[in-house]
Amino acid sequence: MPHIDLPDGVPGIVSAMQFRPETAIPLNALAETLLRDDNTLSRGERELIAAYVSNLNECQFCQASHSAFAALQVDGGMEVVEQVKRDPDSAPISDKLKALLHIAAKVTNDGRSVTAEDVEAARAAGASDVEIHDAVLIAAAFCMFNRYVDGLATWSPTDPEMYAMNAHRIVENGYVGSV
Repeated sequence: MPHIDLPDGVPGIVSAMQFRPETAIPLNALAETLLRDDNTLSRGERELIAAYVSNLNECQFCQASHSAFAALQVDGGMEVVEQVKRDPDSAPISDKLKALLHIAAKVTNDGRSVTAEDVEAARAAGASDVEIHDAVLIAAAFCMFNRYVDGLATWSPTDPEMYAMNAHRIVENGYVGSV
C-alpha cells in the first residue's frame, strides 16, 4: 500500500510521476539522456547498469523494469541480464562493462568508495572517461530513482510479463512522454 494517495493500479515510478507530473519531465529527460542518447556504451549496456544497481538496491520495480528493457537490447537476453545481476564477473559481457559495473556497485554503497584504482582498472579494460562518468551518473541516478519508488511504497507487479509488455514500448519510444 503506497504511503500517499497514488493512482490505483499504476505501478512503480509511473504512479509517482502521475501524482506529480511536473517532476516527471526532468526525471524522464534524465533517463532518456543517460540510457538512450548516442553513446559509446550501447543502450542495452546502460540498461544493464540500471538493472544491476536497482537489483543491488533491492528495488523490485526498477530492477524488473530495467532488466526487461536490457533483455531486449543485449545479446543473450534475460539469461545474460540475470547472470549480470547474480555475478557480473562470471557473466558473458565485456571486461569493460564488468569494470564499469564494479564502479556502479561502489556508487550504490557510497560514491566516495570509488577509488583511483577502480577508474584505472576501467580505463585498462577500455573504458573512456565519458563511459566512466556515465556509469557513475547512471548508478547515482538509479539510487535516486530506486529510493523514490520504494520511499513512497509504490506498487510493484509480481508478474514478469507485465514488465516485458512495457519493455517493448520503452525500447521503441523512450522515456520522454512515457507517463
